Amino acid sequence: MSKDQPASPENQSTEEAALTANALKAMANPLRWRIICALGSEELSVNDIVEKIGTSQSNISQHLVLLKNKNIIKSRKDANKVYYSISNDQLLALIANMSSVLCHTNLDD
Repeated sequence: MSKDQPASPENQSTEEAALTANALKAMANPLRWRIICALGSEELSVNDIVEKIGTSQSNISQHLVLLKNKNIIKSRKDANKVYYSISNDQLLALIANMSSVLCHTNLDD
């Protein structure tokens, strides 16, 4: 399967399944999920994210590093500021779908 076209879920290799699980695990942390949702379809600096989320800059920065290492977010430097955004449109759509389905459903039942 080419890198440009991912395998359908039923045809994923063990390696692809592990990569998918690792990305989902990175997003499963409540604070990281809030960061992802805060980014939505816009670029934000660390200070913007701190303002929206309400925790320390060092805490946000640690989570941003992990999300960036998993290719969930990307960064762009402009002068002395770094701006973060969701890494691609497909991931942005997936996040929107996950939020829509999971945040409005009581999964504890």
